[in-house]
Amino acid sequence: MSNIHNDKILILDFGSQYTQLIARRIREIGVYCELLPYDVSPHFIEKFKPNGIILSGGPDTVSQSDSARAPEIVFELGVPVLGICYGMQTMAVQLGGDARSAHDKAEFGFAQIRARGHSPLLNEISDEINAEGHGLLDVWMSHGVEVTKLPPEFKLIASTDNCAIAGFANADKHYYGLQFHPEVTHTKQGLHILERFVTGICNCEKNWTTDNIINELVGDLKKQIGNQKVLLGLSGGVDSSVVAILLQQAIGDQLTCVFVDNGLLRLNEGDEVMQTFAENMGVKVIRADAQKHFYDALADESDPEKKRKIIGRCFIEIFDQEAQILQDIKFLAQGTIYPDVIESAGAASGKAKVIKSHHNVGGLPDDMAFELVEPLKELFKDEVRTIGVKLGIPKHMLYRHPFPGPGLGVRILGQVKEEYAEILRRADHIFMEELHAHDLYDQVNQAFAVFLPVKSVGVTGDERRYDYVIALRAVETIDFMTARWARLPYDFLDHVSNRIMNEISRVSRVVYDISGKPPATIEWE
Repeated sequence: MSNIHNDKILILDFGSQYTQLIARRIREIGVYCELLPYDVSPHFIEKFKPNGIILSGGPDTVSQSDSARAPEIVFELGVPVLGICYGMQTMAVQLGGDARSAHDKAEFGFAQIRARGHSPLLNEISDEINAEGHGLLDVWMSHGVEVTKLPPEFKLIASTDNCAIAGFANADKHYYGLQFHPEVTHTKQGLHILERFVTGICNCEKNWTTDNIINELVGDLKKQIGNQKVLLGLSGGVDSSVVAILLQQAIGDQLTCVFVDNGLLRLNEGDEVMQTFAENMGVKVIRADAQKHFYDALADESDPEKKRKIIGRCFIEIFDQEAQILQDIKFLAQGTIYPDVIESAGAASGKAKVIKSHHNVGGLPDDMAFELVEPLKELFKDEVRTIGVKLGIPKHMLYRHPFPGPGLGVRILGQVKEEYAEILRRADHIFMEELHAHDLYDQVNQAFAVFLPVKSVGVTGDERRYDYVIALRAVETIDFMTARWARLPYDFLDHVSNRIMNEISRVSRVVYDISGKPPATIEWE
């Protein structure tokens, strides 16, 4: 069996909105990679033993004295290095070149570069050839600073009309810098360029495949768990569902799943989960009715982060109760995935901020009685879905829009009440039902309703009413790190709005969220 971690790339994150895309592209190529803050300890980098290192873009201005720098060990290990955007700029400065503000030459959006010379990175990669025989590439630029002086022993490998040094290389040391972003789909040959670096220059083998990942995960679970018993919180979402089937394959009857009905789920979700797993897939599932437990714990709390922590704590309390009934439970399994780990961690410098805590990784008590099992913690969501399909989980469950771990608890703004949850559940169901009916569900990447704890004047028949507001949210995104609001048809929104207000007596107004990410987030809390 191939070792999926044998060949690997280390990505050092300088804070670019595109950094997770780099990691996903490397995984798509078939090579394992990890993404870490740029200021991770030199000892860790050395111990990681990467085949190559990629320095990401970032928001810093490299000419400022306090701007971020790559650890010196990056250039001492003797492995290939690729700097992208800011990563290229800091390479230039650290290795003896220079970079300055581009002034009126800043580039944001599409650009066309000319390949110069015949570098191993760009050789014979182009979208077209110009009259002078130079390869032309359509790329995506996003920079206000440019490299103005090549480091010693480096050669120019790409330029644009506005950027004289859009790429450089020291082929002897296998150091490369690109001012454009090969990781985004707007750079047509971007995946080809990254593959050239990862497989052609770093000599990585493509061991990161779905079959290899499943085999290694099942093998690792068997080793970690042995003959002990495992408790899994099964939500019915993509992540916990895939964990359930992986564990079933690895340890069979040693697994007990607890489906916690916390009162913060979508309409009829509890019945659907029990039917899918307990009745159709043979997984041992206990349904725990814990609605009152959660509502009581959330009473009078309005702060989003505190709500997440409370919900995470309540899950553990319910699992503790169930474990005591079941006895001899040693492990708690979770569906933590790689973006959860990334978003819940910050750089040592403090420049990479925690966006939000996830109940999977941020709400567990220090004195928890279980050992954690997190088989998906190295995987992105698209990788989890691919594995789920291979394991035979129904596709409609795997490709549902994302649903937050804390459920409706963070889609009810402010205080959480049972009354609010019921209103929101019904509104969200209408929205989803109509998206499917109008063949729009798969055209957006995430859609949901939000309960606003404010009242607005409305009119029903001849009577005035004063009731709650529902916000609808739908976005289009590739990586969920950036997103634009979905341009759903006006007639469709009108129809959904009318249904919600006519069928839910406590809603007097429906609004549509037209915020992008950034500056907004996809979820409201």
